[in-house]
Amino acid sequence: MKSLNTVSVPDPKSRSCICSLFMTVALIFGVYFTGSALMAKDFRAFSGLTVNHAQKNGQCRKCEVPPRQEKEESHVTENMQNNKCQKKCRPLGSEALPEGIVSKTTNLEMRPLWGDVEKKSPHSVNLLGIAVGIKQKEMVNEIVKKFLEHDFVVMLFHYDGVVDKWNDLDWSSRVLHVSAMNQTKWWFAKRFLHPDIVSEYDYIFLWDEDLGVENFHPEKYISIVREEGLEISQPALDASKSEVHHHITVRRGRSKVHRRFYRLNRSGQRCDNNSTAPPCVGWVEMMAPVFSKAAWRCAWYMVQNDLIHAWGLDMKLGYCAQGDRTRKVGVVDAEYITHLAVPSLGGNSDVEMVNKELDHSLQGKNLTDSDPLANPSFEKFDNRSLVRRQSYIEMKIFRDRWRKATKEDQCWVDPFQSQENGRTATYT
Repeated sequence: MKSLNTVSVPDPKSRSCICSLFMTVALIFGVYFTGSALMAKDFRAFSGLTVNHAQKNGQCRKCEVPPRQEKEESHVTENMQNNKCQKKCRPLGSEALPEGIVSKTTNLEMRPLWGDVEKKSPHSVNLLGIAVGIKQKEMVNEIVKKFLEHDFVVMLFHYDGVVDKWNDLDWSSRVLHVSAMNQTKWWFAKRFLHPDIVSEYDYIFLWDEDLGVENFHPEKYISIVREEGLEISQPALDASKSEVHHHITVRRGRSKVHRRFYRLNRSGQRCDNNSTAPPCVGWVEMMAPVFSKAAWRCAWYMVQNDLIHAWGLDMKLGYCAQGDRTRKVGVVDAEYITHLAVPSLGGNSDVEMVNKELDHSLQGKNLTDSDPLANPSFEKFDNRSLVRRQSYIEMKIFRDRWRKATKEDQCWVDPFQSQENGRTATYT
């Protein structure tokens, strides 16, 4: 008898078709999941790179939004327009204003109380800031006249409080006068030459008053500085008529610009072609520095608010040179000045010559951070000597702050570390 139980055997052709369909579906799902995983991984990697790059290069420039505004805008994140507006970078404090009314920059141009602005002269693009006292009126007059001829903005820092006695000069009403008793050039510069205020000026000349400019032409000087790519510079000194404190500042007769000086076999210290650090190279003196806009923005932050003499700053200015300090810091020989070294702050005294001798003896010494600065001989002299003493004290403080800052800032990388560790001279 035949069994009633039967098994239906599928057609071989149909079975092959089902298997192919199953394999195709499995392959599609496999490709989908594999591709999704790879895309997610790539996206995370790309996002990580983007975040790291932003944190590294743009963290200090990010827009800051007040907490109240963040809270209000968090409720409308779905709105595309609000998302677009959130991405706009506004100056902190201006968020309540429409963008078109926000004035982000300023300058030192004076404006008339009524009427149109005179258009007879071009917009000033360079600035001279100079500390002045009435006793040096004649020298200052020669300096200012020369700079005004070339459309400079000029700001006088009156450290003796005397302003009215300058009114008899033709240009007095054309310059800015800032007065504060017994304050230094760097005190004024820190408070009145903030980078945002002088951002429209290509070059900032920050000079002392006791400079002769008979052989100096501002427009030619700037032309040379641009051509040579100097971010920080100074005019050379005529050694025959100047009091020279540092040999690198001395004019070279057949040169347009020099960036280093050479001094061999002096107490085992030397400046030569292998020197890569100040004062052999990448250094200017602080009585007549000239900064590019970018260099001044950096240098302003390095000027300490409470260290008004700025001693020690010259050795670190190379960090603001926007690159290689051996190329971007230099002394211009073709346009030179004389430095008369007239005592000003602290008053003129009967012991002027003694003070000069004391200055030279200290400058000839290679002061280290551990050198004692208290010198009993200072107490024998007048206020001028006390000013000098304070200058050396401030230099020690600045060095200590620099050392402390470099140790504490884990994110800062010294661009000149290899140079500092290499063969350099310490002669000053």
